[in-house]
Amino acid sequence: KRESVMSFMKSAQVRAALVEISELQEKIVSGSMKFPTMSIEEQYEHISDLEYLLEKQRNMYARISLSDDPDAKEMKEDIEASMGLLGLQQQVDAGDLFKMMHDTIKRLREFVEKNELDNL
Repeated sequence: KRESVMSFMKSAQVRAALVEISELQEKIVSGSMKFPTMSIEEQYEHISDLEYLLEKQRNMYARISLSDDPDAKEMKEDIEASMGLLGLQQQVDAGDLFKMMHDTIKRLREFVEKNELDNL
C-alpha cells in the first residue's frame, strides 16, 4: 500500500508554526525578567505576544490531537507529560490548561491597566 499522506511533522505549515512558536517562546522568556521595568507600551506588547503564543499553542495542540500521525501522537504525549512538570495534576485537561493560561494573561493585562504590578 502506497503512503499518500504526508507525515505531520513534514508539513510545511506545521514546521512553520512550530518555528514561530519556538521564536515567540524565546522572545517571551528573554523579556519576562524585564517585564516590571518595561514601559507600559512594552508591557502591552509583551502581553500581546503572550496571547498570540497561547493561541498558536492552542491551535497546534488541536491539530496534533486530530492527527493519526505517530509523530503527532508522540508530540501530544510529550505535551501532556510536560504538564506534570508544571506541577499540574495529570487530571488537568489541556483545554483547562489553556483556559487557565488565558485567565492568567487576562489578569496580567488588568494589572498593567490599573498600574498595579506591585500587587502581583
